[in-house]
Amino acid sequence: MAQSRLQVFCDRLEQELRPHLDLTSEHPHHPVIVRHCPSPWYCVGTGNYAAVVAHPDFPAWVVKVYAPHREGFAAEVEVYRRLGTHAAFSECYYAKDGILVLRRLHGTTLYDCAHRGIPIPRKVIEDIDQALDYVYAQGLNPHDVHGKNVMLGVDGRGLVVDISDFLKPEPCYAWKDLKRAYYCLYRPLIAGLKLKIPYAFLDHVRTVYRVYRRLGDRLFLKP
Repeated sequence: MAQSRLQVFCDRLEQELRPHLDLTSEHPHHPVIVRHCPSPWYCVGTGNYAAVVAHPDFPAWVVKVYAPHREGFAAEVEVYRRLGTHAAFSECYYAKDGILVLRRLHGTTLYDCAHRGIPIPRKVIEDIDQALDYVYAQGLNPHDVHGKNVMLGVDGRGLVVDISDFLKPEPCYAWKDLKRAYYCLYRPLIAGLKLKIPYAFLDHVRTVYRVYRRLGDRLFLKP
């Protein structure tokens, strides 16, 4: 039954979504722009290369659609193939011509937790650590694992929501740095206060961090 429903979902996305969804990527370092999403499909979120779209009648899945002329689709399909089934990651059920159907993960990103004052349990960090160990065991390289790409799941467990860069060979310190900030700053100074940190401040921190990493001047964040 579940398989037949999945097939119905895939058929509908090919008939209703693909021909009418209009999205573009104007800059590789800025989120794609969804100009039109046919109703009742709706946009869940956007990244620098793709948009994530859902349908209200099919809450178990989401559709990730790569913007035209953006690379990464084949690599992401391969990463999902290697990951197989793991509680901390989504699964890919369908992949064709820049579109993936993924199991929908429910929760709040750690970035949004900081903004909304939602406590981030230590267990979430530990779950993600264990999930990334699993990634290494599959011959992959966790890359770009930052606050917008990891979530506090509705069951209180840690989730990794973006695995698209896990074939990149170069080292990435984003998760190590985020984990250090969690233990050195968040837990002793912020967690108990339940502060709601403005997005403007969080975005500024992300911008400064990217500049330091790009220049190689990691200061106290250096691993």
